[in-house]
Amino acid sequence: CNPWRDFPAHRSFTKIAAHRSRMTPTRRFALAVSLVAAMTVIGAVGYRLIEHLSILDSFYMSVITISTVGFGEVKPLSPAGRLFTIGLIVTGVGSAIYLFSVIGELVVEGRLREFLGKSAMNRRIHGLKGHVIVCGFGRFGRAVVEELSRKAVPLVVIETDAARQAELDIAEVLHVVGSALEDSVLEEAGIGSARAIIVATGSDADNVYITLSAREKNPKILIYARGDSDGGLRRLRLAGADQVVAAYQWAGMRIAASIIRPSVVDFLQLSVPGRESEVDLEEIRISRESPAAGKTIAAVERDNPRLRIVAMKRSDKPLEMIPGPETQIEPDDLLVVIGESDSLKRLAPL
Repeated sequence: CNPWRDFPAHRSFTKIAAHRSRMTPTRRFALAVSLVAAMTVIGAVGYRLIEHLSILDSFYMSVITISTVGFGEVKPLSPAGRLFTIGLIVTGVGSAIYLFSVIGELVVEGRLREFLGKSAMNRRIHGLKGHVIVCGFGRFGRAVVEELSRKAVPLVVIETDAARQAELDIAEVLHVVGSALEDSVLEEAGIGSARAIIVATGSDADNVYITLSAREKNPKILIYARGDSDGGLRRLRLAGADQVVAAYQWAGMRIAASIIRPSVVDFLQLSVPGRESEVDLEEIRISRESPAAGKTIAAVERDNPRLRIVAMKRSDKPLEMIPGPETQIEPDDLLVVIGESDSLKRLAPL
């Protein structure tokens, strides 16, 4: 029996200790730096108001007081200035000691390199625009990441399992370790500037919640969500997902189609990642500077004999299958093209 545990002060200290144990080294370091910076500014303002020192001398006095280096005062302090200095020593030195202890902890635990690497990764993530966020790095999410990486699409992975961080580091994939259920994690992954998010966790309930959060934080984002049950698929659509996928259902349909229409499935295999073939299926966005802009489909196919345009999408209109040969190609049109790989490579820069 410990009667001390019933005192409010003990309960408060216990809560603080428990909260600190849950904080990551990055957050503890950021907190320590923020405390030292805040005390330095407060000290400078105090010396400026009390002793009427210049801005430089005020910051100088604040820094030497907090760091306790023992340098001399700029000028003799008044009684009010000395009382202020005592208070600054009591509070500021504690903040400085906390900062040094966090740095020492990072060094002793060998996390300094990890911390510096994570800081660099966070800066790279914050600099992204129009990237794709993948929530979940399981079998489904890994397949998505491999294909997006193969196409050099900028992406960020959110994964709750820290054990998979090493795999993501080896693959050189930008990632955030945490739960996409938390708003702070989505913001850390750049949800506000992302163009699409793929919700691929193993829980339908979590996927619905993440879909709602993503739509709230970025109303224009494209949301692709995985669902394992009929109810989950229905709720994902209601939550605002632009496209929902039942992974096991699609796999079963592909196997059945392979038995019933094997030649059709062989044709569809053109778009399967990792397949080596002389013929490929690709989509190409036409820019305003493209030589293809203003030409007809017949003219483009005539210039590239081993290439066919099988579909075209213009602005918000639905996808048009097998557009007419006299259809004129305009800037920002999206073309779905099939042909030899060399012909596609020549057309792709257009």
